[in-house]
Amino acid sequence: MTAYLHADTVSAWLADGQEIALLDVREHGQYGEGHPFLAVNLPYSRLEIEAPALLPRLDARLVLLDDGDGVAELAAAALAVRGYGNLHLLQGGAPGWQAAGHTLFKGVNVPSKTFGELVEHHAGTPQVSAETLQAWQAEGRAHVLLDGRTLAEHRKQTIPGAIPVPNGELALRIGALLNGPDEPVVVHCAGRTRSIIGAQTLRELGLPNPVYALENGTQGWQLAGFALERGSAREVPARPRPALAGQARANAVASAHGVPRLDASLAQAWLDDAARTTYVLDVRTDSEFAAATLPGARHAPGGQLVQATDHYIAVRRARVLLLDDDGIRAPLAAAWLRRLGFESAVVEDGIHAPLRVPHRQAARLPDAPREWQAPDLRAQALPRILDARSSLAYRRAHPAGAVWTTRSRAADALQGEASVLLLAPDAAVAALLADTLKALGATVQGWTTWAAWQESGLPRAASPGVPDDQAAIDTLFFVHDRHDGNLDAARAYLAWETALIEQCSAQELAQFRLGPAHGVAAA
Repeated sequence: MTAYLHADTVSAWLADGQEIALLDVREHGQYGEGHPFLAVNLPYSRLEIEAPALLPRLDARLVLLDDGDGVAELAAAALAVRGYGNLHLLQGGAPGWQAAGHTLFKGVNVPSKTFGELVEHHAGTPQVSAETLQAWQAEGRAHVLLDGRTLAEHRKQTIPGAIPVPNGELALRIGALLNGPDEPVVVHCAGRTRSIIGAQTLRELGLPNPVYALENGTQGWQLAGFALERGSAREVPARPRPALAGQARANAVASAHGVPRLDASLAQAWLDDAARTTYVLDVRTDSEFAAATLPGARHAPGGQLVQATDHYIAVRRARVLLLDDDGIRAPLAAAWLRRLGFESAVVEDGIHAPLRVPHRQAARLPDAPREWQAPDLRAQALPRILDARSSLAYRRAHPAGAVWTTRSRAADALQGEASVLLLAPDAAVAALLADTLKALGATVQGWTTWAAWQESGLPRAASPGVPDDQAAIDTLFFVHDRHDGNLDAARAYLAWETALIEQCSAQELAQFRLGPAHGVAAA
């Protein structure tokens, strides 16, 4: 039987120097409304889909938490079936954590965002205000404005004229964008973290130019009364040939933060150590990863790996091997991960290293029920339809009469019906929900997609207020519309972000190792 642990015991485990993953198996909205500082969201609705990548070692120490409603027990049972053997449950879930005097943090990527605030304080990262940047633009003052977010985010909205260069690509591509050493460089994101980390990366590389983080990013720009550019068609600048000087500077930064450079034999020893969790991550761009990588490596673009570390690494104090093919991007990402508290290293020869990455367990899922196409939907009387897409997608449009649900709410959604048809985003989600429903005694006739329903021409409905915000547990409503012109939400978000450090305990802040602040690379 999986043991329950008091919150104080879990807190002590988080500080004992050993590997541990604290897994919040609630849905994304529940998680974002309040979770322990180091908890990683692994929602029950996608548990077996995402667990193999986040938890590559079956005997890693895992602690699961829920809302005190039994979902963690279901999740532990599902993980045990798939071979995980070191499972524990947080007594009372998130409410029990808070009742024991520990803080629940709102928002997502909280350790990474807290880290960004610490870096700014520690390094004195210079900032430029929206008003100053807009004045530079109005007077035609030469400067380089970089959007350090993903290309998709840049497309949605950006500071007018910004060049999309995701943070993980800055060091590799910045040289081709500069016209002289006196030209200011400004890095922006949507809020604060990536602006700070991007600007600090360039400073640590010894860039001679004045480098600034745009204060409060696109949200600060809007709060200053300026319009954002939407639908930018600009592309990430072409990759130049790596310069030896750039490699030397990147390696100097990595060395200053204690990042080892492992040859193939040492890296293989890490991978073969059955007592440790080791992630192997390729930090290059999407297209580069798709074209070629080391077999067994996962993709984790360098900028996003720092911004949203918990999307890629669930086990605290795990080892992380980082790969590139240029000798610049992996060392810098490794330097940031070291400061975030992970045992990161760079592998010589990167994606071309002769490594044997152990076969990562595949997602072992139950068989999905038969997929219904549009003609199937039109040909017969339909049972109750359970819509397992996002709650916001359901609100916008769904099959008339369908009921929204997610896996942890499956019993409530049945409402006494013995036979159902599922509407799901993909076969994997359908398979997990179907398996849960069958265990509850229901017959699942099949599953279908929203595209098939639209093609069928069958009736649709919209329900802007159903499910209501409390029931829509997959959606985080905490300042969710801050990017859509809600200035009050933007103010609230920025206030939340800048207040993160003061919410943390000394134990929580001790996760980070800030090290040298600036100028560690030889110019």
